[in-house]
Amino acid sequence: MLHTQGPLLRIDVGSRETDEEDVGDVLESFIGGRGVGTKLAHDRIPFDADPFGPENRLYFATGPLQASRMSFTGRMSATALSPLTNGLLSSNAGGFMSRPFAATGYSVVEVTGASDELLGVHVTDEGVEFVECPALEQQGVDDTIAHLKAEYDIDDTQAAIVGPAGENRVRFASIITSEHRAFGRGGLGAVLGAKNIKYLTFDGDSAPEIEIDAEVSATVHKEAAESGSPMKDVGTVSVSSYANAVGALPTKYFSELSYDRVDDIGGPAVVEHKYKKATCSQCAFACKLPTKDEETGFTTEGPEYETVMSFGSNLLEDDFVALMKSNDLCDDLGMDTISCGDVIGAYIASEDEGWGDSELVHDLIEKVAYREGIGDTLAEGVARCHEELGVENWSMKGMEFSAHDGRTLNGQGLAFATSNRGADHMYAEMYQLEYPLVAPKKALDKEGVAGKSERLVEQENKNAVHDAGVLCKFSTSNMSEERYEALLDADWEELLAVGGRIVELERHFNNARGMDRDDDEALPYELEGLSEELSNYYDLRDWNDDGTVPDANVEGTGSPAPADD
Repeated sequence: MLHTQGPLLRIDVGSRETDEEDVGDVLESFIGGRGVGTKLAHDRIPFDADPFGPENRLYFATGPLQASRMSFTGRMSATALSPLTNGLLSSNAGGFMSRPFAATGYSVVEVTGASDELLGVHVTDEGVEFVECPALEQQGVDDTIAHLKAEYDIDDTQAAIVGPAGENRVRFASIITSEHRAFGRGGLGAVLGAKNIKYLTFDGDSAPEIEIDAEVSATVHKEAAESGSPMKDVGTVSVSSYANAVGALPTKYFSELSYDRVDDIGGPAVVEHKYKKATCSQCAFACKLPTKDEETGFTTEGPEYETVMSFGSNLLEDDFVALMKSNDLCDDLGMDTISCGDVIGAYIASEDEGWGDSELVHDLIEKVAYREGIGDTLAEGVARCHEELGVENWSMKGMEFSAHDGRTLNGQGLAFATSNRGADHMYAEMYQLEYPLVAPKKALDKEGVAGKSERLVEQENKNAVHDAGVLCKFSTSNMSEERYEALLDADWEELLAVGGRIVELERHFNNARGMDRDDDEALPYELEGLSEELSNYYDLRDWNDDGTVPDANVEGTGSPAPADD
């Protein structure tokens, strides 16, 4: 089975010491990316760790496909104990950083400890440099990029940056790379912020040589270049009309399921404001959305569909330029747009005024990032502040809901229930089968959950393999089972088994922190047959009926830190 290569680099930012470690056995078993990060995090982060404590560890990892020049491979993964969900969580980001990271020669970078001073960390194939950077305290991503360019001739494509939100431990703070690309969900920016790390940069000339099937790689790349997918024109916003038509677009803080002004903020608005093409590293699909307001000259990237929901329909905002600014503020301040928009929606719902007030929203975004006034409350996320606000808890396992509403797309509702990341649409992507956005023979009826667990398990396992590879989810239509087998040099069932082990390790870690069936059943709405189908899902995974993983299912049940720490 193909896997990434190179040692692990451990960086203790408290002692400012580094060392290398051979993790070949983990690479061979878990491919790379999310797989390797999950295995290492499961075994090395204490089950009782504080997400903001020095004992939490964050893992950056590439996969073997980052050694190729194939489209859809400009991504990498980050894994840690999440301050938002209180469980093990991986997030991946596109852009361009995966290649400079691979060029360091390391397969994984493990960040542990906590610094007394705000710190920048330069990682190269010749060593690690620690730089105290007090001048960057509370600075946005844009100013940090300008500093790195001026002082070190390092650009945004080489850097992972924490904005003020991460420094201030906003529980849904993100890590930003390539200016507008984010390790978005779950608060990993706050993990680095708690370690007092402002940025990490990567550079080198030591990328491992990994032999990738040249014929399949060339075919996928050619198809990406020639594809007529609407994603190329309007990105994920292309799904807004599907969601609205079937009643799966959360609106007015989840109190409604469609928005009568969706075209003002959806696909037509993107077409009107997109002014050039953009892409991720080596990718011919070019689905990114550089947008511009001709009247003011304001430019940014996006928003994508989830942001159109969280800052658009869910706040009753119909001004596309206001959405562009909300998206841009979140990127510069370093916050997940879904969680940020949702928690602002919770606040507006609690006041029952401010719907569609873009000035209020932009002010609240800044208050959240700097934890000022009501922003300090909202920075905790919906799960922790809904009672104080007096609104419904639209979160799952601590994570705010994305779009593709499970009340209409019931299989997606089931997926929100089982997801180890909580209310995250990308964990299984059942919504694609239920709109449907796939061929009829692969589609599912959107109503009901009965009998959908087998497909759900396959989707979760396949996506875990995707994230270990690391492949962009937009490659799905290009990736048959045979192509997976050729690219990763393993049969399909073997790959799905790897995906299953990744999901199981995440669940086992979360079980050790007290999560079980009760958390899976805590949807904020009723799904008929959910309890019965959860039992079917656990049975398919060979888990206990209380939603826990038997210790015998995983290799070693403790998670001690390495002896040399």
